[in-house]
Amino acid sequence: MNEELVILVDENDQQVGLMPKMEAHEKALLHRAFSVFVFNENKELMLQRRALHKYHSPGLWTNTCCSHQREGESNIAAGKRRLMEEMGFVTDLDESISFIYKAPFDNGLTEHEFDHILLGNYEGLPNLNPDEVSEWKWMSLEDIKIDMISNPNVYTEWFKIIFDKFYKHIEQ
Repeated sequence: MNEELVILVDENDQQVGLMPKMEAHEKALLHRAFSVFVFNENKELMLQRRALHKYHSPGLWTNTCCSHQREGESNIAAGKRRLMEEMGFVTDLDESISFIYKAPFDNGLTEHEFDHILLGNYEGLPNLNPDEVSEWKWMSLEDIKIDMISNPNVYTEWFKIIFDKFYKHIEQ
């Protein structure tokens, strides 16, 4: 299987090229990504715990799902595709904000992403893909905020950045 390509972008989210995902993470090059936040009717966020064998951030809690758009794929289509691949369901998504972040990891890789935040609602149970996700739970944003202060090392870097800087944009 060919390695997945990511879309390299400039600071205005204009495509400047394609590159294998691992190479982009090794070189810390800016590329397009998305983060999905799915809420239930109680305004709780569906969190996932990344599978323990993931190449970075294994076993850490994070937003409902995230990944990279494919060339020619809209943010919404990419979010729905990845929701199905990771969490086993699809729901309507709306675009929220986007921002650039850079987060180095202990393994020498760096996430340098132009991240698009997608919001959705869902009331069912996920059907987890064990290659991607080890467990899931619903949590209120307030409980997440409190837990992030007490246990920052159990959350992914991008989730902490989004939560810290863009809380008001994900609060429904």
